[in-house]
Amino acid sequence: MPVLGNIGLLARCLPGGEQRDLHPISHAALVWDAGRIVWVGSEAELPEAYAAWPSQDAGGRLVIPGLVDCHTHLAFGGWRGDEFELRIQGRSYQEIAAAGGGIASTMTRTRGQPVEALVSRCRGFLAGMAELGVTTVECKSGYGLNEETELRLLECYAALAAQGPQRIVPTLLAAHVVPPEYRDRRPEYLDLIIDRIIPAVAARRLARFCDVFVEEGAFSVEEARRVFLAGRAHGLQPKLHADQLSACGGAELAAEVGAASADHLEHVTANGMERMRAAGVVAVSLPIATLYLGQSPMPARALLDAGVPVAVATDFNPGSAPSFHLPLALTLACTLQRMTPAEALKGATIIAAQAIGVDGECGSLEAGKAADFAVIDAPDVNQWLYHFRPNACVRTVISGETAWQI
Repeated sequence: MPVLGNIGLLARCLPGGEQRDLHPISHAALVWDAGRIVWVGSEAELPEAYAAWPSQDAGGRLVIPGLVDCHTHLAFGGWRGDEFELRIQGRSYQEIAAAGGGIASTMTRTRGQPVEALVSRCRGFLAGMAELGVTTVECKSGYGLNEETELRLLECYAALAAQGPQRIVPTLLAAHVVPPEYRDRRPEYLDLIIDRIIPAVAARRLARFCDVFVEEGAFSVEEARRVFLAGRAHGLQPKLHADQLSACGGAELAAEVGAASADHLEHVTANGMERMRAAGVVAVSLPIATLYLGQSPMPARALLDAGVPVAVATDFNPGSAPSFHLPLALTLACTLQRMTPAEALKGATIIAAQAIGVDGECGSLEAGKAADFAVIDAPDVNQWLYHFRPNACVRTVISGETAWQI
């Protein structure tokens, strides 16, 4: 039953309103019990009922909701550092994939990994994320590309969710690319996803979402539509990798199928933005991938001006975004995409929680929600994201329990 006091500035990040509105409270206090927030407000107005509860000191620092990384590819085998040099030398993402690199390369390394090895590796990544203030992580499959390994990746996430401390939100991404053994039999791989993988995942409740990479060299709008219809029939909500390398109708499809989010969107069209706004689809910015691929960034300013909420995530994966540093992604969202620090923070808290359907549980600091928060060694959000440091987080609390502290 602790009371955290001496909070210099508390950013509540409540749902609703403008994305730039963090609903801040200066000289604040935060009270929780049994893993849930029971009161938030000015320390001078702390109710008498909590006066005798054990007190903790935030040291006059910034307190934010626990960060939500709403797009990661957490479980994979190996790395792809060789491709980093190839891209610097001018080779494109598509050229590297056509030569046997890219997603198919990681697939080969991943298929041989047992669940225990995957879980152990992911646990190390999650520990590093907790040190940065990340309390909820969306995790995709997509490096198995056969029934056995896709299920194994999702079993890994189920084990991590049971172990904690972070909240894990699993997503099926069997439609990442067509694996090499099906290259000349695309319809058969689609049938495998629709007739076998999706029903098996749904029967075992291993995923909440069904994702498709809609792009030239991956899956067409028509193919993705079939996967989404099958997924929805089995209770899996759609989300998309959309318009990353070209404008191919991904944003429009996201609106059509009622997707929770459309992610990447570097080449989104004005029509796609308007369709997403009308359908209530969250746009997910992945600026670390933009940086590594040398692309023009997602037009976040235009999306926000069009009324589309913009989340910010890492896209952590071994190829195009080999970093789980979500605060770095927030700073890049500011510098590359002209989001304000406030907009970026809200994009990695309540908006990100909306993108993965957990906004009723976390993403903001308000009574009734999980006591997930991070204490940041900065006076305010502007200073935190402007003065980039290896880590400004000094404490991370998940469901009322300290998961990291200096």
